[in-house]
Amino acid sequence: MTKAIRIHETGGPEVLKYEDVDVGDPGAGEIRIRQTACGLNFIDIYLRTGLYPLDNFPEVIGMEAAGVVEAVGDGVTDKKVGDRVAYPMLKGAYTQARCIPAWKAVSLPDAIDDQTAAGMMLKGMTEHYLLHRTYPVKPGDAVLVHAAAGGVGQILCQWGTALGATVIGCVGSEEKAEIAKAAGAAHTINYSKEDIAKKAREYTGGDGVAAAYDSVGKATFMASLDSLRPFGVMVTYGNASGPVDPVSPAILGPKGSLYLTRPTLATHTRNPEILAEGANALIDAVVSGKVRININQTYPLADVAKAHEDLESRRTTGSTVLIP
Repeated sequence: MTKAIRIHETGGPEVLKYEDVDVGDPGAGEIRIRQTACGLNFIDIYLRTGLYPLDNFPEVIGMEAAGVVEAVGDGVTDKKVGDRVAYPMLKGAYTQARCIPAWKAVSLPDAIDDQTAAGMMLKGMTEHYLLHRTYPVKPGDAVLVHAAAGGVGQILCQWGTALGATVIGCVGSEEKAEIAKAAGAAHTINYSKEDIAKKAREYTGGDGVAAAYDSVGKATFMASLDSLRPFGVMVTYGNASGPVDPVSPAILGPKGSLYLTRPTLATHTRNPEILAEGANALIDAVVSGKVRININQTYPLADVAKAHEDLESRRTTGSTVLIP
């Protein structure tokens, strides 16, 4: 038996229960991991509240973690007991130990510690597909990054800048503006008192940005669209303020023949090859120093309800890690 956070129904942070669960032995093609750190992400909140439906209850939530392999199943040849690994986008991470398919675990180099790994896999691989696949950023591009002081936002600012982009970070306070600038944002927009689209066009000489990376959703969707240059790419990849209202594709034409996409990391980790490509690029970026992972908050796994409250209330910056 081991301890895990399960929910028996959707709702507020109070539905998160610290309970005993049976892990068992790994099956064929699986490994069992003793987890040392778990990541906290907005997708955890979407699952807890029911925005993203769950199939069964009770359910262990959480989507990324790091730890040590403590058992391997039949047929596993690329992992062994004692290996340090991490994984992204695999529901059931809020636990002290679990079994997962071996191919979904990424081997960690000595240069990346467990907490850093747990705080970077889901967020960092999200940035990889945003910057390299969804809209491949080119030197000289201006891009708009929402929640620029958050875990995803800080990595986007750093990695986008390293690729030669001019990053414009949207934040909710002057304190967070300084965090975004420290992460590489060339300009910031305080959405609590500034017009996002107006400032984005001001910073780009009236042209607008090549891409808007919007994890906020409902509250900022139209402002992001209005920030784009002709043929710009609107990337809505999160719902921190709630899901985007239904929108007619007809509005994209008069706004500049825009492109609209709603990607998910699940598609970008769907097989071993695409997972390895993103994971290796992220690890290289972190080890080289192009991207720095800021673990600004840690909580015991048992206190995950407090962590959820702080994330939802915008009281966190950078990445947050839960300690099993």
